[in-house]
Amino acid sequence: MAAAWVCVFLALLYTTIAEDIKLKHKPATKPVRLFTEEELQRYDGTEDGLPIYMAIKGVVFDVTKGKEFYGKDAPYNALVGKDSTRAVAKMSLNPEDLTSDTTGLSEEELESLDSVFEGTYKTKYPIVGYTASRILNQDGTPNENFKPEDQPQFHIKDEF
Repeated sequence: MAAAWVCVFLALLYTTIAEDIKLKHKPATKPVRLFTEEELQRYDGTEDGLPIYMAIKGVVFDVTKGKEFYGKDAPYNALVGKDSTRAVAKMSLNPEDLTSDTTGLSEEELESLDSVFEGTYKTKYPIVGYTASRILNQDGTPNENFKPEDQPQFHIKDEF
């Protein structure tokens, strides 16, 4: 009889612990993905019904809620559908600055880039992915400096 009570107690304890674990587990956010330059171009605000994406520092943000700024014919539409890191750093819309290349940027421009990246984009817009160039070097080898575990909303199991 005592063994039966122990079994019932253990079953109740297990059920309680399992429920407690379920309650503490926060479901994952929508998985992010990798974008090639060609894929990212599709989300430039010109096609109705598609979200508007913009990359900075290799992080792809969904800027659709800022459609009045980034949508078709909007003032900052030139920045979307690509990685515009240099343009954001320089506060420029010049076609030659619409690139991910940060070569030759001043310390002030790099600080401005980090400030806008952290203070505006990461706080205001959801991250939907990363550019392939953030993870791969130009020659296709893995970027040793990229650490998925340090990236917001990036889950290896969702990606690979």
